[in-house]
Order: sequence, then structure tokens, then C-alpha cells
Amino acid sequence: MVDKIYITGHQNPDTDSICSSIAYAYLKNRLDIAAVPVRIGRINRETAFVLDYFGVAQPEYLPTVKAQASNLNMDVIDPVSKQLSLREAWQILKENKMSVLPVEDEDHKLCGIVSISDIANAYMNMPESNTLSQSQTPLDNVLRTLYAELVYDSGKSLFESGKVVVAATKPDGLEFYMGKGDIVLVGDRKDNQIKAIAVGVSCIIITCGSEADEDIIEEAKEKGCTILRTEYDTFTAARLIYQSIPVSFFMTSKNLVCFRQDDYIDVIREKMLQTRFRNYPVIDNLGRFSGFISRYHLINQNRKKVILVDHNERSQTINGIDQAEIMEIIDHHRIGDIQTGNPIYYRNEPVGSTATIVANLFFENGMMPPPEIAGILCAAILSDTVIFKSPTSTRIDIEAANKLSKISGIDQEAFAKQMFEAGSSLKNMPPDEIIRNDFKEYLIGSRKIGIGQINTADMHGIKKFRSSVLSYMNELVSSGELYVVLLIISDIINEETEVLFVETQKGMVAKAFNPLNDESSFTIKGVVSRKKQIVPKLTQALSSY
Repeated sequence: MVDKIYITGHQNPDTDSICSSIAYAYLKNRLDIAAVPVRIGRINRETAFVLDYFGVAQPEYLPTVKAQASNLNMDVIDPVSKQLSLREAWQILKENKMSVLPVEDEDHKLCGIVSISDIANAYMNMPESNTLSQSQTPLDNVLRTLYAELVYDSGKSLFESGKVVVAATKPDGLEFYMGKGDIVLVGDRKDNQIKAIAVGVSCIIITCGSEADEDIIEEAKEKGCTILRTEYDTFTAARLIYQSIPVSFFMTSKNLVCFRQDDYIDVIREKMLQTRFRNYPVIDNLGRFSGFISRYHLINQNRKKVILVDHNERSQTINGIDQAEIMEIIDHHRIGDIQTGNPIYYRNEPVGSTATIVANLFFENGMMPPPEIAGILCAAILSDTVIFKSPTSTRIDIEAANKLSKISGIDQEAFAKQMFEAGSSLKNMPPDEIIRNDFKEYLIGSRKIGIGQINTADMHGIKKFRSSVLSYMNELVSSGELYVVLLIISDIINEETEVLFVETQKGMVAKAFNPLNDESSFTIKGVVSRKKQIVPKLTQALSSY
């Protein structure tokens, strides 16, 4: 099975993050690399509009890339039926050089496991003479175990009652040892065969390769007695017959410690430390057996493969990244603090949008994206550069957007207006959604700051939510989670930006941005870039504060 590569943008994803993930996954699949776009946060209104406009499905939500049971190189063996005989189970274990077998029920769900020690205990502990009936041993099991021939079938598929008896005495003395429903091992003594049938036994097994006379067969038909014939001698047959007992009678089924495919390795490791089994079964969501794992398998695990787009900082990326293998990073931000164990393909360009880089990767590979992919890439560029008004915008962004708009058949100005109107509506949005709409965290020295950004054509509407938004920002800072929180509100019509802020240490923001409007806001002329105009100044201020 080919390992999937998950392509994800940052937490609280914006249009660039989502659309670049989708488009790059499409490109990878065209290049015969199995890739899946995923998201690690909620889709905002602007992005939802873009995907709906071009008829592109939202990426699936992936909360973590922590290693799971499904990432382990499990010992895989086909499960056996609970009716399988102990003898056959032993042979399978020897052939596969394994110490344990999974057992499934009629619905193919795991119902237990049988080990070499289970079989040894079953065989070494002297069985009761009625164990065959207690275990509801199928007739077919006895036939296969004794390599027996079915001389006459009475129609009884199971041994439901009686005990196993060896007819080793004269007929007159047999009635003290055998009774109705018993299974009788008998040699070629016809008188003992007749006596056993007359008593009402359920089955006679003729040993030493002896034949059953016609009158014996007729008598058996009349009494409803099954007749088997085996080449084994009586002693050997008596010894082997107990190996026909189904594994369900001796398997471990109670208090069975098993894991599911989606269980995380951290949980599995902790459970293994609390128990002392050599092998642990893994099942799927339907309860079917997937494989066995042991402590050894935890050392040799296949890590999930990930490509990061539009970010390269630990605070912004998917949970469990330390347990994953980063294959590539495609980004247009400052280089952050993510480390990799091996050299990777890292493409970082000073352009206004990651979508610009992804679009050029199509063109560099001699491919034209289909209209819907070209459309979402163009939308991402228009969004991230605020229709090329952002100071991060470059000639490369404009050229890429022009190519993409021709392929997708959209008018950039008209489409961007619809997109921003859909994304800037704050109606029914709670304060946390306004902040988290496009929110990124940055680690500057030992302090973590959070910056949200929203583009709007309705600055008057923002004023209605100002107090509730600042209150929520205060909660984030007061909890100690973040040192500074800012919300950048850009008026895309008048090209003016207001920044709301809450800080732990009063005066720090004023050191970076002056003059302030009041103790919780300042204004910047033009459309503001978070990465180019806010983060660098905060970094400088925090470093010297």
C-alpha cells in the first residue's frame, strides 16, 4: 500500500492556506504521488465562498499526525474460524513461525486469540471424557484430525452429548462404560460394534483400517448412529481425537487487551507498560482483525508523511508534528523554528501568496491547472495580496494571477469584490470567531504573540463588536496563553487599517507603533501586511524591551 502524504496549511487557515493545500495535492497526484489535502482548523467565510464558487470540496479535518497503530508494521496473519481444530491451529502456527493466532466469529469479528501455550495446556491437561460434547466439537473436525472416512452419516454435525469411550472389553461389560450419545472407539470386533449401536451411542469409530459390514451399517441407519473409519490404531485415535476440539473452547477471549487501528502510539505504549503480554491484536472500526503488535513494533513505526504549506512554525502547525516525517515545505513567510531529521525540498519565496508558488510549480512542470484549481489559486493570491494592495505583493504574484484568471475565466476585480464581501460580513460572528478568522501565533524569543487579521468593506460594522472583541482578547492575555494579542482590521475600500491590541506589559506596543489612537488601538495608512509590517516591528520591540 502506498503511503499517503498529507498536505496541510496552518491553524485557523485562511484562503491561501486552504487553496494552496488543495492545489498542491492535485499537482502531486498528477505527478503520481499519493497526496491528500487536509485542514487543521475551521474554514472561514471567505474561503467557504471561494470553494463553493468553483465547486471544490473542503479538505477533510485532520486533528493530529501523531503515530497510530495503523502506522506500525504489524504481524499480519489471516484469522482462523473459532471452529478450527486444535491440531490445525498448531500446524498453522508452526508453518508461519508464530506463537499466537487470531480467532474470528461468523461475522468475521475478532472473538479471541489462541496461543501455543493455550494449545499445550489443552493437550497436557488430561481432558474430561465428555470434552468433545462440552466443546460442541464438529464432526468435520474429527474426520480431518483422524483422516477418517465417513462410512455412514446420521445427519448429526456436532457432538452435542456423551463421552469418548474405548470398547476394550467383552460386549457384556461394555454397558457399564458406555451410554446413549457416547462416541465409541472400537476395533474389528463386530460384537462390540453391535453392542455399542444397540446401547444408542451417537458415533462409532472403527480403528486399524477395519471395514464395517453391511449389516452393521444397516443397524446404524436404524438407530441413527454415525460410523467413521480410520487407519489409526485405537490408542493413537484415542490420543488424537481430543485434538479435534475447536479452538474456541480453549482460546483467550475474556479480558482481551486489544487496540484499534486509530489508537495513538502514546496510548498503546502506556497500556503495554501496564500489561505483560507478548502480542496484542489490533482491530479495525468494524471489529475485524488487522494484525498483531508487540513492544518491538513500537520501535519500528512508519511515521505519517506531511507537506507544510503557507507556514513553517511549530506554533502554527498540526498537532503531533514531532512524530511525523516532514517531506516538503512550500511557504512565503519568514523561516521559523521547524526542524527536520533529513534534507527536504524547501521552497520559500518573498512573494505575496503561497498560491503564487504553487501556481508556478504547475507551470514549471509543464502543466496547466484545470479551471477550478486555477480559480482557487487566483482567489488565494487576490485574498493574500488584497488585490495587490498589500506591501507583500510582487510582480510575480500579478503575473501568476493573470495566467490563472484566464484559465478559470474570472474577472479579477469583480470576483475579488464578491469574495471580500462574503468574507467581511461579521453578522452573527462571535468575538472568538472574529479573532480566530485568520489567526497566527508567533514565538518571539520566549514570548508567544497572536495576530488575527480580517479584511472588511464595513468598518462601521466592526465598531459594533469592538468592545466584545477586546474583552475576548483580554481573556487570552490574562490566561497567560499569549503575551500580546493583536487584531488587524483592514478597510479594503478606503485602504486604511486599524489594529486592536491587548498586551501583558503596558507600553510595549507603543514602543513599536506610535502614535496610538488610545490604549488599545492604532491606525496605519494603507492595507497592512502582518508578516512585513507587524511581526518585524514587534520582534524588534520585544528584543529590546
